[in-house]
Amino acid sequence: MGFIGNVKEEIRIIRERDPAIHSSMEVFLYPSFKVMIHYRIAHRLYEKGHYFWARWVSQRGVRKTGIEIHPGAKIGKGFFIDHGNGVIIGETTIIGDNVTLYQGVTLGGTGKEHGKRHPTIGNNVMISAGAKVLGSFTIGDNSKIGAGSVVLSEVPPNSTVVGVPGRVVKRGNAALPQDTMNQTDLPDPVKEDIANLQYANSELTNRVLELEKELRIMHRKEAAGTADNIRQQ
Repeated sequence: MGFIGNVKEEIRIIRERDPAIHSSMEVFLYPSFKVMIHYRIAHRLYEKGHYFWARWVSQRGVRKTGIEIHPGAKIGKGFFIDHGNGVIIGETTIIGDNVTLYQGVTLGGTGKEHGKRHPTIGNNVMISAGAKVLGSFTIGDNSKIGAGSVVLSEVPPNSTVVGVPGRVVKRGNAALPQDTMNQTDLPDPVKEDIANLQYANSELTNRVLELEKELRIMHRKEAAGTADNIRQQ
């Protein structure tokens, strides 16, 4: 796809994903639009071995938008960054089609190792605000990463991940329509654990009360038996 084609595609994506857009002209002011134009140019330079110029173009995009995408990253079609300040995407990151990132997301490595050291993001994935995905593993297709989560290991397709460290709390998500994604209707594992503990505590309390009742009855019977024996003597 040529430069004009990329521009048209970015306009279409942003207008589809962001309900705050009222005209195509507004798109030209969007950080997501600006950084993706810089990324497309920088990525071509990077693939041709012009690493200095690739980074130069990339860093201009960072200064203008607050979004850092390494020119070596591979990004598919339909990619969108919403309110993207603070987003960081590492060199060996691979991103599939129709992926949405929110403010403060990091797709990073866990050290200074060489080779593939950043995550692979599948198709139709949503990564919510402030989430960190660190390491060389795959986030499966149609998955959601909850806000503020720290993901350090593989995520199966069709999963919802929340928490620090991130854990799968739901599987079997349907494919995520891009216009209905939300970051709030996700399971809360801490709340669920507390509810389970409260239920277990209630069950335990009821059992203790039942045992105390049985013990009192047994003591009464023993006392009555003792009294009968005394009278008989």
